[in-house]
Amino acid sequence: MSNRKKELSRRSFLKTGGAATATGIALPYFLPSGVLGADDAAPSERLTFGFIGVGGMGGGHLRGMRGRMDRGQANIAAVCDVDEGRLENASRAAGPQADVYRDYRYILDRDDIDAVVISTPDHLHALQTVHAAEAGKHVYVEKPACCTIEEGRAMIEVCNRNHIAVQVGSQGRSQPEAYLSHRYLANGNIGDVSRVDCWHYPSPQGGTAPDRDPPENMDWDMWLGPLRYRPYNPGYAHGTFRWMMESGGGQIRDRGAHVMSCAMWWMGADGTGPVEIEATGRAPSRGLWDSAVTINVTYTFKDPDWVLTWNQPGNPVPPEERTGREPGGRISRPGYGALYTGSDGTFHHWGGDGGTWAERKAREWEPGPGAEDVRRSPGHMEDWFHGIRTGEKTIMNVEAGVDVSILTILGNLSFVLGRKLHWDHSKREIVGDEFARRLMGRPERYPYVI
Repeated sequence: MSNRKKELSRRSFLKTGGAATATGIALPYFLPSGVLGADDAAPSERLTFGFIGVGGMGGGHLRGMRGRMDRGQANIAAVCDVDEGRLENASRAAGPQADVYRDYRYILDRDDIDAVVISTPDHLHALQTVHAAEAGKHVYVEKPACCTIEEGRAMIEVCNRNHIAVQVGSQGRSQPEAYLSHRYLANGNIGDVSRVDCWHYPSPQGGTAPDRDPPENMDWDMWLGPLRYRPYNPGYAHGTFRWMMESGGGQIRDRGAHVMSCAMWWMGADGTGPVEIEATGRAPSRGLWDSAVTINVTYTFKDPDWVLTWNQPGNPVPPEERTGREPGGRISRPGYGALYTGSDGTFHHWGGDGGTWAERKAREWEPGPGAEDVRRSPGHMEDWFHGIRTGEKTIMNVEAGVDVSILTILGNLSFVLGRKLHWDHSKREIVGDEFARRLMGRPERYPYVI
């Protein structure tokens, strides 16, 4: 493939596309401690990145990395997207040194690329993460980490076997007020927490346009990837993919992957899972989109005993009045968050992603002598760089990211099946329900297979 790659110019590949062969497995390597440290790092110490998916979040990540490149901290070697319009914009943002591709496998085949940032639709996250890990690339992948339980288990196995530093894009854990919330709860300010109730507004109904030919500038087959083939419909792409169960999963998988990530982190519950999951809700009554309009899920944890709930809609706490001059700024997304109930009181926060706002009492709490401190992220991307340099687990590592995704998957499965599910987290599998177990995975369309 390397020879073919050299024959394609940046612009000609935009027009011709093409499919690459399967990637080989490259052994990971140790990086010097100065990688992505100070400005103007030595060229030999700068990581080289490829970007797979350069739309909304991917475009933001690319612009952030371009700033680091301009400061001499990183290199951007390639950008990739199935949409030529997005790819043209990304090419301009990345700079003339970056090659452009439709097919992500060309990026993975390059020996000069150390790490990839994956910001494609949800149904491609696991596939591209596994392929990147097999090629020895470190991975930043947007949330949710996976769409099926089997995908998540494959991600964990391959990434750990190849010593890949993974950061899943549930960036709420890395926000300044998330640190204050975590510290406040860890020091027992509301006692022993017995339940966490997440709230969110309903998912939309829609997708009523007829099928049509895909846009000329879009590689529809590659956008579908492992999904069963279906004709193009604007109700599927771009951002509307999240309202389909097989490619998104609704609000619980979109925002739930943020707010439940915070809950698992602050409760010290990483590495654990519920024993029972029970969901009720209402499916759409019209249109193409099939994710739950309303859904309420109860997750029961044991040893220690506590309950996590997802409520769509729930009972949102009205936002605090803020001046806008506070470090976290005004609360711009009060429509989702969580209420923590403990033996000695309650605590709540709004948001849970790049905007995470803590209740005032947590922000103003001053730790006294002997107070417990908690991990403080230097920033979600910076924490990933640290993981690449040192081999230490990132704050939203592959196990944590997969397990939060599994929570959302189990909630949707319980809703679709209309019954309670039982979960064995030690094996990451549904137990006692053979039909539900068959839904832990799904067929993959060749050649987009894990």
